[in-house]
Amino acid sequence: MGGPPSAKQPSQQNRFIQRFSGMGRFSLVWCGQVVTLVGNSVLRFSLVIQAWTVDHQVTQVVALSLCALLPQMLLSPTAGAIVDRFRKRTALQLADLGGLVAVAAMTAVYFLGDLHLWQVYVTVALLGAAAAFQFPALSSAVPLLVGKEQLQRANGLLATAKSVADVGGPALAGLLVVTGGLGVVLWIDLVSFAVALLTVRLVRMDGDQPGEAGTRKRLGADSLEGLRYLFAQPSLRGLILVFFTVNLVMVFGFAVVQPMILARTGSDVSALASVNAGIGAGGIAGGLLLAAWGGPKNRVLGMMLGVIGMCVSAQIATAVVHGVVAWTAAMLVGAMIMPIVNGSMQSIIQTKVPKDRQGRVFGAVMFVSQISSPVAMAFSGPLADQVFEPQAAAGTGLAGLLRPLVGTGPGSGMAAMLFIAGLLGAGAALWGLARRAVRHIDVLTPDLEKQPAGG
Repeated sequence: MGGPPSAKQPSQQNRFIQRFSGMGRFSLVWCGQVVTLVGNSVLRFSLVIQAWTVDHQVTQVVALSLCALLPQMLLSPTAGAIVDRFRKRTALQLADLGGLVAVAAMTAVYFLGDLHLWQVYVTVALLGAAAAFQFPALSSAVPLLVGKEQLQRANGLLATAKSVADVGGPALAGLLVVTGGLGVVLWIDLVSFAVALLTVRLVRMDGDQPGEAGTRKRLGADSLEGLRYLFAQPSLRGLILVFFTVNLVMVFGFAVVQPMILARTGSDVSALASVNAGIGAGGIAGGLLLAAWGGPKNRVLGMMLGVIGMCVSAQIATAVVHGVVAWTAAMLVGAMIMPIVNGSMQSIIQTKVPKDRQGRVFGAVMFVSQISSPVAMAFSGPLADQVFEPQAAAGTGLAGLLRPLVGTGPGSGMAAMLFIAGLLGAGAALWGLARRAVRHIDVLTPDLEKQPAGG
């Protein structure tokens, strides 16, 4: 017979506390990042409203998204190289300071009463440029704040922060724009950047040293160093090629999810809002799950099985099922798995790449992962409009062949695209597992020495 229940309780509590021991400094930085991510999400959504109210053109909103995406993608390799030339804490502060200066300039113009749409585009582009520095700086700072055994938990909390911002930002923005206007939103974002700067300033990062001046190349060569490093290591090269392929086909499918739901519901905006809420809730739940669990011990296997799970739930199942509840449930499951996939990927880079090169490598990872997005989006729209939807209506081609699975009517052609993307994504993950260089990455490319534990 075991002891009384009260005797077991402290042991369970201790085990839970031990899971997160050594994460004090990371937690402080994480809180600052949550605040600034929410502040930026509020501002982005408010600027979408601002762009839309100018002349109610979808092109204006799309241009705003491109202004955020393209600078972040194109600058990522160079940003990573610059991050490695500074202390990680300094790099994080410079990234936050860049965002603060951009928003401060827009705030000044707004209160002077002379804000134009082109100035909004410039501000969003500058924020995208700051984000290009923030991701490699933060990702490479995590191993300086927590021990190796806590990396996946920390990555899970970072994923949670992003999902919280994605869910809470638009809702808070809608309230603030109505009650206080864009001016209040700008002030809140300025405060959020100040909070992030303060939290980074307060922490100490073990082993935080700038790159060796004697080994620095010209910035152009240094910018390509992250890509060279990834492709020089057979296991990392195989992993990043699988990652790129999976992103390409999955973004190709995800690009048509929103128009597919609108087409299948007769443009019911509330249905789309419900699905989007499910995605946000799934992302939060997945990040918290990864933080509590610590992630799979076999990170490559966990990552590839996670990709398959995402493809089956968020793409194949979403294409086949009907109704808001079913779509929301399928997308929620896929979104819940995503932090585990991304967290495993980040943890692999954090443990197999020297600390003085992690900024460049994470910049390269961001570039490779994001370059697939505009490519996939550029093809998905025309294919949906010109090929798959007409095929679905006529009952011909691939869309006609998949009719028994995806159904008929408006949106069924896009559902066929989503179904095909899910099959291709799952196939890419299986291809990755079949490659010895990827499957046995921990043997062929062992982890570096144990990272210093956080305080």
